[in-house]
Amino acid sequence: MANSLFEEKLSSNCFLVTTEVGPPKGADVSETIHHIDILKDKVDAINVTDHQSSVMRFPSLGGCLLVKERGGEPIFQMTCRDRNRLALQADLLFAYSRGVCNVLCLTGDSIDVGDHKEAKPVFDVDSVQLLKMIKIMESGTDVAGNQLKGTPAFCVGSSVHPEADVIEAQLIKFDKKVAAGAQFFQTQGVFDLASLRRFMQYTSQFKVKILVGIIVMASARMAKYMNENVPGIIVPKVIIDELATAEKGKGLQKGIEIAARLMKAIKEENLCHGVHVMAVGNEGVVPEILEMAELVAVSR
Repeated sequence: MANSLFEEKLSSNCFLVTTEVGPPKGADVSETIHHIDILKDKVDAINVTDHQSSVMRFPSLGGCLLVKERGGEPIFQMTCRDRNRLALQADLLFAYSRGVCNVLCLTGDSIDVGDHKEAKPVFDVDSVQLLKMIKIMESGTDVAGNQLKGTPAFCVGSSVHPEADVIEAQLIKFDKKVAAGAQFFQTQGVFDLASLRRFMQYTSQFKVKILVGIIVMASARMAKYMNENVPGIIVPKVIIDELATAEKGKGLQKGIEIAARLMKAIKEENLCHGVHVMAVGNEGVVPEILEMAELVAVSR
């Protein structure tokens, strides 16, 4: 099995750029394929979300296979909300057998925030335990100690929130994830560079790569909605006020400018190892943002 191209780039000193696509709510994957095609040569890897915000969609692993088919490098987002340890291991083996070697381990949002509120959450394990499970599988057995026929090898990452209200709890979880084998982190959306600087001072003691989450806001209304309804997202008032200054119909363009400005500042100050761009339904604007931020590298 070929090594992860993304893992090779992580070991370099390149400033990395990842982004994500949200699978469709249905069997028509044409729009997802379109987004993959316009992104695959502009970024180092493409995440495929896993029932984001607990909303049922086309599966993350299916989306990752589409990324592979179109010539891109996928990152398989895997949450613990919907699968027990048998299903998690089975999906990991299937992913590896099809050349999907990058996994972002997430605990998952609560069922309460999604569109299937009567569904039963699983949470057999959490993100730290999932990371440990993958390391056990890489040693040649399943988590029950049974020998595997063919040993997988993954590039594993997880998430962290540098702007959390209680940062101490995030740092404790971060430490546990590093100890469990996380090689990279894609953060929740960051808007305050001062918070990021403090966070990066702490993480500099660890040999992991940090890709800062950049959320592209389409309007002040969207920012307020995310503050009220999306777990882990904190859009500061100054950003909301700036979005509110946009002329009617030009909110997304203002959001593009804000995202590009943040990304350019992060790169110029060399604050971290890369960025993870989340365009939330507007994936088509990511190439424009990268060009505006001067992050369209020749090597991609």
